[in-house]
Amino acid sequence: MCVTAVESRPAGVIGASESPRHRPFGARVKAFVALTKPRIIELLLITTVPVMFLAQQGVPDLTLVLLTCVGGYLSAGGANALNMYIDRDIDALMDRTAQRPLVTGMVSPRECLAFGITLAVVSTLLFGLAVNWLSAWLSLGALLFYVVVYTMILKRRTSQNIVWGGIAGCLPVLIGWSAVTNSMSWAPIILFLVMFFWTPPHYWPLSMKVKEDYARVGVPMLPVVASNKVVAKQIVIYSWVMVAVSLLLTPLGYTGWFYTTVALAAGGWWLWEAHALQNRAKAEVTGGKLKEMRLFHWSITYVSLLFVAVAVDPFLR
Repeated sequence: MCVTAVESRPAGVIGASESPRHRPFGARVKAFVALTKPRIIELLLITTVPVMFLAQQGVPDLTLVLLTCVGGYLSAGGANALNMYIDRDIDALMDRTAQRPLVTGMVSPRECLAFGITLAVVSTLLFGLAVNWLSAWLSLGALLFYVVVYTMILKRRTSQNIVWGGIAGCLPVLIGWSAVTNSMSWAPIILFLVMFFWTPPHYWPLSMKVKEDYARVGVPMLPVVASNKVVAKQIVIYSWVMVAVSLLLTPLGYTGWFYTTVALAAGGWWLWEAHALQNRAKAEVTGGKLKEMRLFHWSITYVSLLFVAVAVDPFLR
């Protein structure tokens, strides 16, 4: 995580000598790529592609997989760019976002807005014309939910922002399934719910780490408005529900022994880490000894393992 001082100028304000036209071409390209938040999109694709294998019960058409990945990247990238456009005022005041392209002036607000809208339009058309229109509408719905419902409405108004705003990040599961079948089923809905209950205990540990950043800009993330004990308790509750929901796929006949084994092992370790965090919070441990980022990092590993198991399981049944 890069922490740096923020210049006193408002976000997105570019001096006459700092026009983007005078910035190196390579740096400008990197800035536009950064607007899409590639590392976040990697996680979204990890939940999209394996579901396509599950829907196909084998290897799906690889061209379809490629088109779905490209469309998903463009759609999520557009949403992330529009998120940065809307949040450029608070990004300038937060240490962890101080190097974003709009804050540094590498990209202007107008360019960012045009870039985000262009990606949204192109991704929707790509899905509709090359995949199917159900996937297109789901993709557009995820983008609009993230930009309008989460960024514009929930984020600065309620501590439940990430709970409901996280729905946007759950929709790639439905998109992966619909790309193959052009329909819906209980399997993607269950995995949607897994991601829904995964998102808060994934993000709240990070929010605990950087809560002073959020407090400074008035964003009421749960760790800002509640004690570590309360946050840790909520993390444990969501974690138990998430693991329980993840185990529904097998009794409903969608997965077999391999997925079940991975879900139990990974879920068991998750619950161990979640309860360990709760115990440290109850003991009023603070600072580095709270080790809240252990669960954050494990959460990424957990979802990766779970969805790899989703993809592999059809070949072992």
